[in-house]
Amino acid sequence: MITRLSKSPNETARLAEKFGQRVREGTVIALTGELGAGKTLFVQNLARTLGVESNVTSPTFNLMNVYEGVCPIVHFDLYRLQNEEDLEEIGFYEYVESEEGIVLIEWADKFPDALPEDYVLIHFDKCESTSRKITFDIVGEEHEDFLEELEEIL
Repeated sequence: MITRLSKSPNETARLAEKFGQRVREGTVIALTGELGAGKTLFVQNLARTLGVESNVTSPTFNLMNVYEGVCPIVHFDLYRLQNEEDLEEIGFYEYVESEEGIVLIEWADKFPDALPEDYVLIHFDKCESTSRKITFDIVGEEHEDFLEELEEIL
């Protein structure tokens, strides 16, 4: 587990950029934390680092956005979903089980049983008005080397 304190949105953006320089295709990234904690800001800067030129927004109302960058980037926002069964309708399982692209899941903690066996977890805690404690961790064994790389660059 790696924990970093971000004192501003710019510092959060830089963490996302460094993360994006190392993330590999086929990675599922679960983002958790309360409203306004920085999840979407992180996703926007990660996507920009991965070559996305279009405007990256939280897919709160349409639940999923797909962006083209160095690889497909699928961005889910599960905030408005009430039932795990709804995940089937939006193609959630096909994306998280795919080796292609990078999958980002905001509010991943709403349906923990739907997450794959191996994924990267990023949790955001509000500390003060602009400060955030950001914790990077892994679930499963697949991304152990990735977490070690992050320890060196973050």
